[in-house]
This record gives sequence, C-alpha cells and structure tokens, in this order.
Amino acid sequence: MGYYDDHSPQTQQKRTRRRWVMPTIVGGVLGAVLVLLALPALVQTELLPYDMTIPEDESGLVDDNQGLTGDTKSVSVDVTTQITDVVEQVTPTVVGVVNLQTRENFWQEGAEDSSQQAGVGSGVIYKKEDGTAYVVTNNHVIEGASEIEVVLADETRITAELIGGDVFTDLAVLKMPGEQVEQVSELGSSEDLKVGEPAIAIGNPLGLSFAGSVTQGIISGKERAIPQDFNGDGLEDWQAEVIQTDAAINPGNSGGALINIEGQLIGINSMKIAQSSVEGIGFAIPIDSAKPIIDELEQKGQVDRPYIGIEAYGLNEVPTSEWGNTLNLPEDVEGGLYIRSIRQMSPAAKAGLEPLDVITALDDEPVEDIIDLRKYLYNEKNPGEEMEITYYRDGQQQTTTITLGSQE
Repeated sequence: MGYYDDHSPQTQQKRTRRRWVMPTIVGGVLGAVLVLLALPALVQTELLPYDMTIPEDESGLVDDNQGLTGDTKSVSVDVTTQITDVVEQVTPTVVGVVNLQTRENFWQEGAEDSSQQAGVGSGVIYKKEDGTAYVVTNNHVIEGASEIEVVLADETRITAELIGGDVFTDLAVLKMPGEQVEQVSELGSSEDLKVGEPAIAIGNPLGLSFAGSVTQGIISGKERAIPQDFNGDGLEDWQAEVIQTDAAINPGNSGGALINIEGQLIGINSMKIAQSSVEGIGFAIPIDSAKPIIDELEQKGQVDRPYIGIEAYGLNEVPTSEWGNTLNLPEDVEGGLYIRSIRQMSPAAKAGLEPLDVITALDDEPVEDIIDLRKYLYNEKNPGEEMEITYYRDGQQQTTTITLGSQE
C-alpha cells in the first residue's frame, strides 16, 4: 500500500529549514570560540599585522588554562610619509638667531659692558661658498644687535656677522664660518603657488626651547598687502606683499622657513595677526620677492633704492577745506601727494619742486599717498634714471623731469 504524506509542500519546507537552524548556530559559536583560543598564538607567531594586548587577571597573568603570560608582542609600523622625509631634510638648514645687545653694567662702576640676549628668532641657511655659510632672516630679528649668534640644529652656537638688512622687505643676511654646516636649503619658487596646496613652517617659536618646531597647513592666499608702520606714528609707511598661510607662526618663528611639499623654500616667515578673535593667519615673504633683495644685501650690504629727497603726505591726511584754501587745488583733483619739505641739493630741489606742490602722477601713473610713491620708485625705477612728475602749484598743472638719486 502506498504512503501518502498528508502535509502540504509549504509545511514540509518549513520543517526542513528548522533542521538547519540549530547546526548553523552551534557551528558559529564553536568557530568563534576556536578563533578566540587561537588568536593569542597567532599574535605570538607575528602572523597578524597589529598589536593585541592579552587581558590580565589581578596577578598579572592570563587564564592558567591558556598557559600564557601577560607579555605583549609589539609590531612596528612604518609611518614615514613625504612630509616626514621633507622635514628631516630641511630641519638642519633652519637655525636659531640670537640678538645680543650691549648693556651697561649698572652695579659696578668702570666694569666692562656685557652682552645680553634681547631676542631670539629663526633663520635659514641658503648658501655655502668658500668656507662661508649665509643665513637669511628677518631684519626685525637682528635690529639693534651688537652681536649675533646662530644656533645650529645640533645646538652648536656660532658667532655671525651682519652683512646688511632692509627695513622695507624685513630681510637681513648674515654670514658665518661654514665648517659645521653640512647642508643648505633648496630655493623654490613662489610664483606658481596655488591656494590650498600644503605648506610647512619650521622655526623656533617662543625661543630655543622649542627649536625646530614644525607646523603644517596650506597656502591660504597670495599677494596679500599688509600695512606696516616703521616709525610708530600710527601712519602706514609701506605695504608688504606676503603669502598667507594657516600653518602656525608664533613669536620666534620670524625668519624661519616656509616650505612646499617638495622641501623647497618658498617663503621667509615674517609675521602673524595677533588678536584674540583671529586664528590661523600667518604671513611669509615670497621667496621670489626675497631673492633679489638677498642677492643685493649679500653683494652690497644694502639695497640701493631711488631717492628724490622730499617729505610728503597724502591729501587724505589734509582737511578737504585746505585743498582749495591753502593748496589752491582745482575741484577735479581727487587725490595726490603734497610736499611738506624738500632736502637741499636733492633731486627734487634740482628739478624745481617746492613745498606745498601736489604730486598727482609719476610717468603718468597716478599716485595718491606715500605708499604709491614708494612702490613706483622701488619697484619700477633705478637710481640714475629719469622720471616725469606731474604736479599742481597754485592751481596750475605742471610737469618736470627728475633724475633719481640713490638712497643713502
């Protein structure tokens, strides 16, 4: 007699599935237990690519059933990157620059004056030639120094000589014996920098205690114009064109290196905006702007700039009521530079300029303040060249040609 299964096909399928559920669970549990038991042994044989700490009991040993001590096996991981390679390469070329100033011995009459540390900044070794090493730093780092010391990466101190400094670009060049200098920084280019590309700052923030500190960021901006007041009168004397970066730059970093991802020097760290509400805004002198100044300082000890011999101020510093009453300017004059005084026998005096003349253009280029005048002179002209000046005197527009002198 045939057998007839009275269960439907669906009911039979459910029972078949249930038969496999329990073996699957049991197999998973057994597999997990085996892995946990075998894992310490695998770590001991260094087959796993990470560290594992085996839990200890209060006696400092693991479960006696495992027969293992609480020791761990350290596995070294290579974390070397392009940045660490670059930093290792460049750091020996970044030095400390110590400003020593002579102080009179107050307590002992007739005693010799002593040199005391007035400040510490940073510098970059950019050249070594004929046994002499050359360092570029900021002018404000060495300002007023009677003696200068350079501190190498290995803390060796070497007395350096100031070749020359320039207040407008805030650059200075030092030279020192090069016997202990093994490498120099590779100069890059700042012209092709792109906003957002990596930037690395190396220097001595807050002094030599943090020598060789490294901070990383990006290029935040190019060709930034930062006003500068050299004589402390509250008026702008110059506008420095700088690179902006968010790599941390602190006091002591001045004169240090701003480098690109290739390890090339692209800027000389110079300043930051120090306000409680501001974070991550630092500035560096572009290396392309610094190169010709460095070369001139190295060769001549100073930067020869054109000179005309006037004391002048922008019309924006003069009450508008005086534009017509005192200077007799026509209403269509909107800006310019009035001459307050002229040095005797200067190029300006020889060209016939007089106090209260108002300069409005240099070689047909409009000027409105002393910064415009300096930028045109220092960037476009050289000593000995001629320059046409457009000016107003007693309401009449006139022109004269001046032969530029050399700034002393």
